[in-house]
Amino acid sequence: MYTNIPTDVALHASSTYLRTHENTTFHHYDSTVLIEALQIIFKNNFIQFGDTYWQQILGTGMGISPAPPWATIFYALHKQQLLPEWSENLFYYKRFIDDVIGIWLPHPCPTHNRELWDLFKQRMQDWHGLTWVITPPSTTCNFMDLTISIINDKITTTIYEKKQNLYLYIPPHSAHPPGIINGLIYGHILRLHRLCSHKQDIQKKTQDLFNRLTQRGHSASKLLPVFQRAHRRATSLVLQNQIDIPDTIKPSPTKTFLHLPYHPQDPPRSTIQHIWNSTVINPPHQTPLRHIKNLQGHTPNITRLTIAYSRPPNLGNRLSVRNIEGRGMPVSSFV
Repeated sequence: MYTNIPTDVALHASSTYLRTHENTTFHHYDSTVLIEALQIIFKNNFIQFGDTYWQQILGTGMGISPAPPWATIFYALHKQQLLPEWSENLFYYKRFIDDVIGIWLPHPCPTHNRELWDLFKQRMQDWHGLTWVITPPSTTCNFMDLTISIINDKITTTIYEKKQNLYLYIPPHSAHPPGIINGLIYGHILRLHRLCSHKQDIQKKTQDLFNRLTQRGHSASKLLPVFQRAHRRATSLVLQNQIDIPDTIKPSPTKTFLHLPYHPQDPPRSTIQHIWNSTVINPPHQTPLRHIKNLQGHTPNITRLTIAYSRPPNLGNRLSVRNIEGRGMPVSSFV
């Protein structure tokens, strides 16, 4: 979707919308400044390829920070016109960037219903060259990571997994912190409890995850207690309705971070925390950190250390050529 958005058309449509709704619907931006910023970003996307430089003159650059809301707003302007036209047939409509799900109420006459559906698809496509792949109405559909079905007049959901997924989970001999696999298991099982309507689906997909991890070399005897704890934890959270994640997580002013590339032979976190506490937070026979003042007379409010590991370069990073400089003829010789 991003690469098919016409830049000039989108700038004009978005600018009109931002100016119209400034200080009415929204009160947190200056439309003139915001529009100028959008013009700078979307009209000046430059790409380096080898020894050549290119300017993108059509479409939205992949990876640009404002690209998702930009694409969302651009088609939403069409949606404002589209949805009222189809209120009798389109009972439900939701979109996440370029993924749309809806509930279509069919007309009693099958022939007329097909005509209405074809016309609706045409109207969906009628927006500055954007093309949608639209599946026919059905009682089952795949949307994002869900398979949604209507069974006996009830909506049921389960996890959708692509057939091409190779499930290449981290093997046990990989140089990753041991908590990575635990986090993977806890997160996946919690996701199953949140998104699967039937207990049988949860059990089957939990067994699938267990089998895939053992096939990657993990010990079944070590995995089993982790799976049991994860299942109990997920069940408890579902019963307590404590799964919702807050919209924003405020950084703690009492926390500082130590970023380290992970190595399996490094000291464990507990050792690093002990050194931190005994040499920085509360060193013996010395002034504790909380009592030390800076030049302005302020004391630090740091009480906790969080150790954040980063992944060291792997074989893919070492063997895959990313820098093409000095490897054969320069790119400019082919232009």
